Amino acid sequence: MKPKQNKNYIVGIYARLSRDDGQDSESTSIENQRLILTKYVNEKGWTLHDVYIDDGISGTTFERPGVQKLLDDAKNGIINTIIVKDLSRFGRNYIQVGQYLDYVFPTFGIRFIAIQDNVDTANRDNSAMEMMPIMNVFNEWHAANTSKKVKSVIRAQAKDGKYHSPKAPFGYVIVDKDKRLPVIDEPAASVVRRIFQMRLNGYSMSKIKDVLNLEGVPCPQRYMQEKFGKKGDSRGLKYWSMQSVKWILKNPIYTGDLVQQRVTTVSYKNHKRIYRDESDFLVIKNTHEPIIDRETFERIQEMLNSVSQGRQTKRSGFVHALSGLMFCADCGGKMRMSRSVTKGKVYCSFECGDHSRLGKAYCFSHHINAKDIEEVILADIRSKIDMVIADENAVRNAFLERSEKLSQEKIKSIQNELKKKSKRLTDLDVLLENAYVDKVKGKIPEDICVMLITRYTDEKSTLTAEIEELNESLAKSSQAVADVDEFISKIKRYLNVTELTRAMSVELIERVIIGATPKDKDTPRKIQIVYKVDLV
Repeated sequence: MKPKQNKNYIVGIYARLSRDDGQDSESTSIENQRLILTKYVNEKGWTLHDVYIDDGISGTTFERPGVQKLLDDAKNGIINTIIVKDLSRFGRNYIQVGQYLDYVFPTFGIRFIAIQDNVDTANRDNSAMEMMPIMNVFNEWHAANTSKKVKSVIRAQAKDGKYHSPKAPFGYVIVDKDKRLPVIDEPAASVVRRIFQMRLNGYSMSKIKDVLNLEGVPCPQRYMQEKFGKKGDSRGLKYWSMQSVKWILKNPIYTGDLVQQRVTTVSYKNHKRIYRDESDFLVIKNTHEPIIDRETFERIQEMLNSVSQGRQTKRSGFVHALSGLMFCADCGGKMRMSRSVTKGKVYCSFECGDHSRLGKAYCFSHHINAKDIEEVILADIRSKIDMVIADENAVRNAFLERSEKLSQEKIKSIQNELKKKSKRLTDLDVLLENAYVDKVKGKIPEDICVMLITRYTDEKSTLTAEIEELNESLAKSSQAVADVDEFISKIKRYLNVTELTRAMSVELIERVIIGATPKDKDTPRKIQIVYKVDLV
């Protein structure tokens, strides 16, 4: 289908400014683009229908309100000419830009002009049109590079202690606009302390949420509205949720550390915001006054990150000390807790979950009274405490000796692999640059250049992900000293305990494996306690 030859040009001019372009960049500012494009239309004697603008939106996506309105008007025949300052303003996704210029616009009889790139679809024989595919590829490469540089600047500023978040978390306020460091807001801080204490006492997040809502304690959003007069949609912001409780319990900022870079985007093309892994958070220690002491915070994290959150009782919302940590030795399934009340006394017991649900054909009961297993575990913990108190260095050295034998070969292998992949990543940067230079010099055809750049870019993405995984493995392999010291420190805290608590269990224990009840009463029951760090 040949494009229509329009003599009366009805023009839509498009201007875009990305956050990555910088706010003070005159050459790419919205107003500057408007002036250049309007002047061009007036000099040609054409009719300007409208100015379409996207301010602060990346060109790697076409999900922009301004460009979507522009394209709709073009397809509906309202305009027949689109003019931009340069190709990168229209878009930095070379595949989509190419599709519009080569297929969509010709189909609808749309003339497209990029002034500074000398691109004009009405004159496809000029050298600029021949170079357009490689220009599109380079624009996308530039977008990826720019995104990387901007993220590096933001991360560097965060490392210097600059707080980037527009508002302080619940429990804090921002007073100094220059330093922007959080300052304790006592009414909210007292709620934060209470939430941590309730969780430490064994309350589930659901129960904490219910207690706060029942007492009419304002949730963070409502508190901000009531105290500071923040305007906005208050629907759904009246009550506490499990998510809001969890967010507070997991936020290290309450220990006095500045926590940033918690959120990122999927990629420079996909700007959907996602939460990073906690290990990737940028944490600057001791920047402001804490609300929660570090010991309490760490104990809570152990509870949150345990093998199971545990099952809460329906009425009280209380989680048993061993809930979610008990496993059947025969089928490997979780033990199920039962709770009963007789004459005002509460009795708890555990039995194999598969047996409870499916019957004896699937597994034995493995029934055990909660008090009995609590006493066994508490006695075992006390024996380890006694061992640490007697000779802490001997315990530590014995553990490290066992760990070193297992980790040395693994660490060496990871380091060699990291070296190879890092070198290849550096080589790819050189190859990408050379491919573009060779095309400009006419040494390689356009299609070969595009193919090479695409291949190198894809390989870079794959390598980067693999290097991140290797670094994580290396960090874990080198963690033995820190792990044993941390575990010893934790277990010593329970020197004088008289009962097994939920916090103690999830801090120290990975799982408890319960064997079947022996037929012979004189045969001891097999019970295996698997600790987070195996000291012996």
